[in-house]
Amino acid sequence: MDLDTPIGQIPRVTPQYQKRLERMGIETVRDILFHFPHRYDDFSRIVPISQADVGGPFCLEGRILEIKNLRTPRKKMVITQALMADNSGKIRAVWFNQPYLIKTFKKGDYVCLAGKITKKGGSKYLSNPAYERIPPFVFQNMAGPKKGLTHTGRLVPVYPETEGLSSKWLRFIIKPLLQKLRNKIADPLPDKLREENGLIPLAKALWQIHFPDSLKAAGEARKRFSFEELFLISLFVLRERMRLMKEKARAVPINIRAVKNFIGRLPFKLTDDQKKAAWQILKDMERERPMNRLLEGDVGSGKTIVTMIACLNAARAGRQAVFMAPTEILAKQHFQTFSQFLKGYRLGIGLMTGRESRFKNRKVSRRELLEKVRKGRVDILIGTQALIQNKERKRGRTAISFKNLSLVVIDEQHRFGVEQRATLSQQGDLIPHLLSMTATPIPRTLALTIYGDLDISLIREMPKGRKKIITRIVPPRKRNEAYDFIRKEIRKGRQAFVICPRIEPSAISASAGEEAEEDFKQLRWAEVKAVKEEYDKLSKDIFPDLRVGQLHGKMKSGEKEEIMKGFAKGEIDLLVSTSVVEVGIDVPNATVMMIEGAEKFGLAQLHQFRGRVGRAKFQSYCFLFTEIYSRTVVARLRAMVSSQNGFELAEKDLQIRGPGDFEGRRQWGVPDLAMASLKDISLVEKTREAAKKILEEDRELKKHPQLRERLKAFGQRIHLE
Repeated sequence: MDLDTPIGQIPRVTPQYQKRLERMGIETVRDILFHFPHRYDDFSRIVPISQADVGGPFCLEGRILEIKNLRTPRKKMVITQALMADNSGKIRAVWFNQPYLIKTFKKGDYVCLAGKITKKGGSKYLSNPAYERIPPFVFQNMAGPKKGLTHTGRLVPVYPETEGLSSKWLRFIIKPLLQKLRNKIADPLPDKLREENGLIPLAKALWQIHFPDSLKAAGEARKRFSFEELFLISLFVLRERMRLMKEKARAVPINIRAVKNFIGRLPFKLTDDQKKAAWQILKDMERERPMNRLLEGDVGSGKTIVTMIACLNAARAGRQAVFMAPTEILAKQHFQTFSQFLKGYRLGIGLMTGRESRFKNRKVSRRELLEKVRKGRVDILIGTQALIQNKERKRGRTAISFKNLSLVVIDEQHRFGVEQRATLSQQGDLIPHLLSMTATPIPRTLALTIYGDLDISLIREMPKGRKKIITRIVPPRKRNEAYDFIRKEIRKGRQAFVICPRIEPSAISASAGEEAEEDFKQLRWAEVKAVKEEYDKLSKDIFPDLRVGQLHGKMKSGEKEEIMKGFAKGEIDLLVSTSVVEVGIDVPNATVMMIEGAEKFGLAQLHQFRGRVGRAKFQSYCFLFTEIYSRTVVARLRAMVSSQNGFELAEKDLQIRGPGDFEGRRQWGVPDLAMASLKDISLVEKTREAAKKILEEDRELKKHPQLRERLKAFGQRIHLE
């Protein structure tokens, strides 16, 4: 058995458990060994039974005197009771709805139990304790907390879980694997690098992060792996930059006359930031080295016009440009915008989605459009992933081929993977210039780490005349007032969004006991608004006199398109939706954004939702509904109220919630420990400098074969999108 052994070949991993592990992205031995705990239960405090008082947690060891199951008449709940004794006294242990324990323990068994002590009716008992059987010969010959126990008597690892997969089961599988393999795994970090940065060796780090001797030891292990992940990401992006430096691209000369003519015909003035970003892009495209630039601008800052300038300049030089959007709705919206603003330039603008193809606003067959692209008659091609998926010949589609593609623009670039972008860029010997766009502001540390291979253009200024969106936190008692306000806005001729979170509850293991049950209640998953339920309530009970529509990801593409078309035309007053409206939906007449369960979203995502209103001359509003008022939730929502700036909000989100919960972890695809280290700018810079130093001395990593192999595997698993 080695690190690449499939998870299904590990002893005691049944097909059912294999499916659950794969659901968490765990497919090999390596994956499960590097599935780290997110916290530890401190069960290292072992005391005699007589000294254990109410509270805890405590760890007690002794012998089972009796064990039995009782059934409560009212709730039909099974309660398992055990009486345990040591030399100092006796205590009861109580478990709820775990009747199988009567077969797990027998009278006379030696056990270690860990948990909190509760007092009821004058007697103390251990409530839902963690448990572990101890062989008699071991019990009689050990003392103190270091006794080789796994689930009790030590700092016990608690892992990210899923339904049907508890931390106890993971410990049961991981510990023997670690004992067998940890000293056989080559350390990818060179000895010199570890010494310079005070990092412990891999074998020691693996053991201490899973089964630490102390919290300090766990911290040393986490420090090592945090450094390693950030270091590997830096190596990955810096090598990509070096690779691009050696590639050739078609130089696109700047047509000053065409650019000035286009800007002069616009019905508005460009901001200074827009002008600066456009010039940076045009200058990059003049070179014979491929541009690799990220255009980062807030919601509504005018990124599309900047990219239009780049596309027009490419077309005027006789080159082709392609613009890829994340959704069909957004692709069509861009197609209409490009067609409108570039009217009169005699350009061939095409649209390609999974459902239709257009050329100069005329419907054409897919084959006809592809032929026009191949012959160079399409100057600017706008589309969705259909632009790259058409290589699937089994569906009878012709592979796309450009005559002289020189510019690739990807909107909301974090929604496309590296491989997808590479597919668009593979057009012969010359590499097209790549311009990525995002409206999700990126914290400085994240930009340094993930986008080390990109040049970044920032648009911070907003177009003149935009009114500040009034943002309010709405408590439950003021819900009806908010409904009344929405009705008044709609009577003025305006429209409104209602956003509902799509969230599934995390699994809670049975062994977690009363604390877990209490946590579950606090999360109030039952109160999280579901789109269909909210649609029924609003359309039938609250706003029966209004035209209410619903939109969610399970709808067919055609249905979604019809709903959005109706909303854009003003045929729907109130749209109840999931986060599918987060990006690119432009309805200038909408003035109210109402967000249910606002605490379930990251600040960056809330800011994206808010950006769907306030896109015209009308005063707009954003209402944040929440029924949870923890310190963190309040701090985040107040940040939304006080700030309209997405860049500022991104930094606040990182600081308030902590990197482990930052919206970007899922969005950017960064490994957990790397994401959790982004607060530490000195660590980010240190790993980047270490990566630079190694690559300057050994670009191909020939002197570091273990590091080269680790980087290869790492690059295949992460998705820096």
